[in-house]
Amino acid sequence: MKQDVKILLFIAIMLNGLFLNTNAQKKITMEDIYRKGTFSQRTISGLESLKDGEHYTRVENFGKNIVKYSYETGEKTENLFVSTESGIENFDAIVEYQFSEDESKILLGINYESIYRHSFKAEYYIYDIKSKTSKKLSENGKQQLASFSPNGTMVSFVRDNNIFVKNIINDENEIQLTTDGKFNEIINGAPDWVYEEEFSFSKAYEWSNDSKKIIFLKSDESKVKMYSLQTFGKLYPENYDYKYPKAGEENSKVSVHIVDINTKNIIEANIGDKNDIYIPRIMFTQAANLAAVIKLNRLQNKYELFLIDANSGNSNVILTINDEKYIEINDDLKFLKDNKNFILSNETSGYRHLYLYDINGKLIRQITRGDWEVTNFYGIDEKTETLFFQAAKSTAINREIFSVNINGENLTNLSVKIGTNNAEFSSNFKFFINRYTDANTPLFITLNDNKGKIIREIETNQNLNKKISTEGEFPFAKKEFFKITTEDGTELNAWMIKPLDFKKSKKYPVLMYVYGGPGNQTVLNAWDRDMSWWQMLTQKGYIIVSVDNRGTGSRGKDFKQTTYKQLGKYEVQDQISVAKFLGTQKYIDKDRIGIFGWSYGGYMSSLCMTIGADYFKAGIAVAPVTNWRFYDSIYTERYNGLPQDNKSGYDDNSPVNHAKEMKGKFLLVHGTADDNVHFQNSIEFVDKLIANDVQFQTMYYPNNDHGIYFGNSRFHLYTMMTNFIEKNL
Repeated sequence: MKQDVKILLFIAIMLNGLFLNTNAQKKITMEDIYRKGTFSQRTISGLESLKDGEHYTRVENFGKNIVKYSYETGEKTENLFVSTESGIENFDAIVEYQFSEDESKILLGINYESIYRHSFKAEYYIYDIKSKTSKKLSENGKQQLASFSPNGTMVSFVRDNNIFVKNIINDENEIQLTTDGKFNEIINGAPDWVYEEEFSFSKAYEWSNDSKKIIFLKSDESKVKMYSLQTFGKLYPENYDYKYPKAGEENSKVSVHIVDINTKNIIEANIGDKNDIYIPRIMFTQAANLAAVIKLNRLQNKYELFLIDANSGNSNVILTINDEKYIEINDDLKFLKDNKNFILSNETSGYRHLYLYDINGKLIRQITRGDWEVTNFYGIDEKTETLFFQAAKSTAINREIFSVNINGENLTNLSVKIGTNNAEFSSNFKFFINRYTDANTPLFITLNDNKGKIIREIETNQNLNKKISTEGEFPFAKKEFFKITTEDGTELNAWMIKPLDFKKSKKYPVLMYVYGGPGNQTVLNAWDRDMSWWQMLTQKGYIIVSVDNRGTGSRGKDFKQTTYKQLGKYEVQDQISVAKFLGTQKYIDKDRIGIFGWSYGGYMSSLCMTIGADYFKAGIAVAPVTNWRFYDSIYTERYNGLPQDNKSGYDDNSPVNHAKEMKGKFLLVHGTADDNVHFQNSIEFVDKLIANDVQFQTMYYPNNDHGIYFGNSRFHLYTMMTNFIEKNL
């Protein structure tokens, strides 16, 4: 009897314990994160504003349909395209689409075939909305960069490095406008690899407003040295050879041309000296016969804006901006419909702001001003002379949406919530769809009017929010922001995630996450792509920390340009300083601090495990640059100058030259088909580590590029990194 009482008492205690811990954090698994999609955000994709400014379209049904919605009511008004009714066989998914000028037709790109990170080929179809009929654009092979002419009568595209047009009204045969295109030699209308990657420049041609001319970039890459990627899986591996200019090596020779569609006559635009230059943007102004070209010198510290007469090719430099260090390119150049003025952002004040110029390049006024940065220019409602833009105004870690009058007056914050706001405006700037997140809140998508008022909620991610809430199935630990002052007095932004059951009396290991590259940020008040993985690691007893070192973005030009010509020097000093600071905290085990980074972050974690070996027990470097001489010309020279002029800046902080200093546990990971940061970087680092008798772990992912997504690779990678952290930290 007494024994029975003890058993009943034990059962009661256990049941009570289970009841009390109903809201305990459920263990997160790799399957939850990377296979089940347990923490995936719901979103909306393929948004396009229609010309009336009252409706928008979005892609639905896994890329199969295009649906029209009312901005104001949110109601679906029409199925504009349904793949099963289109007559298109072997339809996979819409990769991009575009409406004709009168919105009667849709240009659809399907059956995607990747070229590089942004570029791709596809099969394009012209779909007539009224008749619900489709016509294939071309039977002569997949196309690239297809686009309607402004009047909607023609479609242009690039194939085999040449530009073509087709009159779709008369259903005429395609017309080849250029004939000298050749793989790995001459490219017309599309950028080469390095332009696409480092200038975010994917379409190198544009129509004139009257649909009579096309301006295009010609790249002669015949003298650019080849890089060979080897792919595996067949009896004999295959090589893919492409032109990749490394730092200090020869670039493509570029020129600007204008072709008359009717006559096919091509003229070359006069852009002055073409020796060692870049043309990162070309466009037509609002005037049909006036084009604009941006030119940079090789060091990227001199910016010239040309206006080009489209009939003669004659030019005039209307604006020149010089910088002691470097100038970065964006898409903020906007010519106004009055043909008298244009808007441009630059950093001449020390922070990126918007400026108004007349058509001759004379500065009229600085529109925005202050010790804060414009981070995205959405455009201008020319009827009301109101500009709309995103800025890091309140702090470098937030993003707000603003409007301001062209005179610089009535600056208005349109953001309802504090965090990161990204806007997509209607064509008439009457509405905007806002994608909001903060550090602990996934996507919250709303429809707002142009005063910022929320009209309705589009996507709240209610289920995910409930799942990760305090009372949810997987309660997430909060990401907390703080500041760290380094030993030299520099204040840095940081965040930390502690385990839910954190106790001040306990000592925890720390994993630092770093990127650290010029103008970039990991410390943002925004939902983190790796948030669920951080949570899994905190469940295992780790504290996660990330810090934006000197050189990162949204804190002004001086802070960003600190690292010029000495990449890695100050960044690694800051990360070491942070590790030392963390080691002084009573709740952190100073002997168990690790670091993880990818790409530039992999470069940083490699440096921290060598130069900073005394402060880091373990490190993971994924796809790292290990020698700046191996990386591409545009990026590396922008921030580090030419290797011929800056030997110490290239060599002093390249991990290959510090291999012998490594002490802790190190995991080096790379994709063998990485066209961006070549596998060569890891091979050379491995060679140096072996030569210096340094023990380490390495993993290569066959046929994977810089993102390591192919097949099961992402799941495998994060499982391996988790196991490495648990074993060595």
